[in-house]
Amino acid sequence: QVQLVESGGGLVQAGGSLRLSCAASGSIFSINTMAWYRQAPGKQRELVAAIRSGGSTNYADSVKGRFTISRDNAKNTVDLQIDGLKPEDTAVYLCNVNEYRRDYWGKGTQVTVSS
Repeated sequence: QVQLVESGGGLVQAGGSLRLSCAASGSIFSINTMAWYRQAPGKQRELVAAIRSGGSTNYADSVKGRFTISRDNAKNTVDLQIDGLKPEDTAVYLCNVNEYRRDYWGKGTQVTVSS
C-alpha cells in the first residue's frame, strides 16, 4: 500500500555531513509518525530520530545536537540532516512510516564514516 524510497547514504570522513531522504508513495490516507532507525553489525536496531504529525521530535542521546529530522507533509517526505559524523554512526539507516495504524519500512541506506 505504501512504498518508501531512501537516498543519501554514502562513505564520509569523520566530521562530515550527509542528508538522508525518504519519500513515501502509494495509497496514503494519513501519516502519523515518521522516523529514522539505524542498525550496525551485531547490534539491535535503534531509533535515531522521530517526528510526529504535529511536528514534535525526539532523538537518541548519541545524536542530539548533530542530527536534525524534518518532514514535508505535502510531499510525504522525511529528511535526516546529519552533521559532525563520527565512526560510531556507521550503520544501515532505515526509514519508518506509520500510516493509518500500519507500519512501513524502507530497505535502508548505508552510512559509513571513516576515522
